[in-house]
Amino acid sequence: MPIRIGTFIGLIFIVISFILVVFGFLKLFPLFIATPLLFLSIFFLISRFNNRNRFKGFRNA
Repeated sequence: MPIRIGTFIGLIFIVISFILVVFGFLKLFPLFIATPLLFLSIFFLISRFNNRNRFKGFRNA
């Protein structure tokens, strides 16, 4: 199963935002900015996985 570029970008954003959350816990970065970024990156990746192979219905000829 090949990894697509959107999934790879989503994983990179999750890692970066997780590092920013850790910096937020250490008071080096604002936590109120880092936590929504982590939420949005996880939401993006889950929505990418959820929209695959969705049944679009039968087409009328």
